[in-house]
Formats: sequence, C-alpha cells, structure tokens
Amino acid sequence: MGSVQLADGELNYQLEGPEGAPVLVLSNSLGTDLRMWDTQMPAFTEHFRVLRLDTRGHGKSLVTAGPYSIEQLGRDVLALLDALNIERAHFCGLSMGGLIGQWLGINAGERLLKLVVCNTAAKIGTADIWNPRIEMVLRDGPAAMVALRDASIARWFTADFAQAHPEQAQRITDMLAATDPAGYAANCGAVRDADLREQVSLISVPTLVIAGTEDAVTPPSGSRFIQEQVRGAEYAEFYAAHLSNVQAGAAFSDRVLAFLLAD
Repeated sequence: MGSVQLADGELNYQLEGPEGAPVLVLSNSLGTDLRMWDTQMPAFTEHFRVLRLDTRGHGKSLVTAGPYSIEQLGRDVLALLDALNIERAHFCGLSMGGLIGQWLGINAGERLLKLVVCNTAAKIGTADIWNPRIEMVLRDGPAAMVALRDASIARWFTADFAQAHPEQAQRITDMLAATDPAGYAANCGAVRDADLREQVSLISVPTLVIAGTEDAVTPPSGSRFIQEQVRGAEYAEFYAAHLSNVQAGAAFSDRVLAFLLAD
C-alpha cells in the first residue's frame, strides 16, 4: 500500500507485479475499493505491474466535498501516474471505473496503451435514480450504507452465484457498507452528471468492452453502444450481473489478458 499527496488529500494505491513490466491500472466500481480486483490479481501480476487505487471518496483515499465529476476522478488517475513516473499504462475500469476509463480515452488517450471498460455505459441512469439515493445517504449516513449493502447483492450478483458463493458476495458488499457516506454520495453525483454519449467515439486506443448478460444496472445495450461508437472495439459478454469480474472470475481474467497481450 502507498499513497500519493494530491492538492486536497491523499490517494491510496497498491502497486504489485514484476518491475519493468507494462503497467495495468485497475479502477473500482462505485461503493467498492481496490480489493474488488483481488480475484484477478494472481493472473494479472504474471504479466503486468498492476496499479490499483481507491477512487476518491472510497477505501483509504481522500474524502472531499462533493459532488465530484468524472473529469475530476480521471485527473486523479493522471496525477497518480505522474507521481509514480508512469508515462503510459493499460487501464481497466468497471462501472464508475469504466466511466473514468472512457474519460481518459477521450481526453488523455496519449497516456493509454489499451483500454478495457466493463459493466458500464456512456451514461448510467438518470437524475431520478441518483438524487433519491444521494439524499438518503446524506440524511441517514452509515445506516443508509448498510441498507444499500443489503440491496446490492441482487444488483451485483445473480441469485445463483450469491447462493453458491455467499462469502464472495459478502466480501464485496461489505465494502459498500464501509464506504464513507459523504464520499459515496459525492461519487453518485459524478456518475449522475456524466454523459459521454456524444464524445465516446473520440476514443482511438484499442478498446475492449465487457458486459454481463444479467446486469440490470448497466445492461449489455449500453456496452454495445460503446463498442459500436469506438472504432475497432472488441466486445465480450459473460453470464453475470453487475460485477462480472467477480462472478465470471477466471473467464473474465483470461479474456482481458488475451486482449492486453495480443499484438
């Protein structure tokens, strides 16, 4: 674990894997932290120097006044790369992390080698969905985070997976309950306000889009839209709900590695 001092606080990160290998940045979903990628680490660190971070407002990273913006979160990633003297890197982000990846592809493509965006969309939800959640979290604090945790199992995992792997589901959803309410609400604002539908076609780096067949949060239609807009983008779909990296496990890891390691 390490931290980088930004202008307004510390950004927590973890850097693992062989020195000198290409860097792969992993960006977490809303309501999780860098540990959401634990399933992928054994496979990814065989080939890459893997840089995971707690997005602002999550885990051990800074919590500042919100709402945040996806641009702000994207610039946090660039500041982390600059601080670690990493000129270019692969980037893989899921859900909110996928929005950050799209922003980077649009605005800082020269810093990316390849881009993977998972269980995401160019626009996720509407204000009618996000505003009541923000209000509840700011009003009820930690109690709201526990309520969101209990409701998230059905959104993040299919019922059969949650029943077969309760320890996996609990490990991930407990991250949501532990998330700072102010940080969570501020990130909800970033997702609410992000609309990259008119810009996503500007991404020119090699891109892989991953979807979950049972994902009600970011359905495959939104992933297909990105794939159709980004020239040459590849597409993969797994039987999974919103957190396909956890539910699809090794199959997810293998597909990402096949894409990143291809000439």
